[in-house]
Amino acid sequence: MHWPAQAEAASSQLELPSRFLTPISEAPLAPNMSLGAAAGQVDIAPVIEASTGDEVRQPSVLDMPLTQLSWHDPFEWLSRGWHDFSRAPLVGAFYGTCFVLMGWLLVACFHQAPEYTLALSAGFLLLGPFLCLGLYDVSRRLEQGEPLSMWSSLTAWRISSGQLAIFASVLLVLEMLWGRSAMIMFAISFDGMPDFSGPLSSMMTEEYLTFFAGYIAVGAVFASLIFAISVISMPMMLDKSVDAITAGLASMRLVSTQTGVMLLWGGLITLAIVMAMLPGFLGLVVVGPVIGHASWHAYRAATTPRD
Repeated sequence: MHWPAQAEAASSQLELPSRFLTPISEAPLAPNMSLGAAAGQVDIAPVIEASTGDEVRQPSVLDMPLTQLSWHDPFEWLSRGWHDFSRAPLVGAFYGTCFVLMGWLLVACFHQAPEYTLALSAGFLLLGPFLCLGLYDVSRRLEQGEPLSMWSSLTAWRISSGQLAIFASVLLVLEMLWGRSAMIMFAISFDGMPDFSGPLSSMMTEEYLTFFAGYIAVGAVFASLIFAISVISMPMMLDKSVDAITAGLASMRLVSTQTGVMLLWGGLITLAIVMAMLPGFLGLVVVGPVIGHASWHAYRAATTPRD
């Protein structure tokens, strides 16, 4: 029968101050708070009104400042891309060789299964930007004066692997839609599989010309969309470790607000790649890496304020 003693000991342990044991009339209140009309109630309406009025909106990707580009800038990006390639030619030649192999595979697909050519080219458009990650890493290291290595270039994707995977998924969906659209074009244009192995004059018919026009139009739509989403998004994810949605929206915002300059940049990329493909794709050994390095400088020019 030691209950009273234990109760006394328990009560002695409650001598520590506690805000939960303080009467509400004596408890300190936050700014703008006051006691309510009823006993035991606190009026917090002034706090809600104050927080609503003083709330500051967090900046989003739509608030990120973009540099006003000039018509001369795309040519400057190509010049800087060539400069980076000349400073790291072995790394650039490795990626350029990969681009050449992709071109040879595209030709082989055209001869064996032409209906899959556009789908495969779309897949290469998906793979190309990820190969360029290594080139972006080289340009970034050259810009910051850091040492270069093939291993760091090949593993540049590890900086933001999760977000790059999300971005790859988006591009993969677009690639699948592109491939499906190409198959539909074949289905509605020909009764069977067309023969592209004949002379060029045999294809100068209404059926073939209509098909080529629709084929190019579909490809232009999807290529433009992929270009708008990825023109600066992947360098941004590598440089700032932002999420894929933010990078994609920033890229689309740049293209939509400075459409003329970005169309010029896209046209220069297309022209350079087409010319590099003419001698058996061998020109891509140099042109591919130069375009990759130049894309890094395009991102830096678009997101870095001018002095």
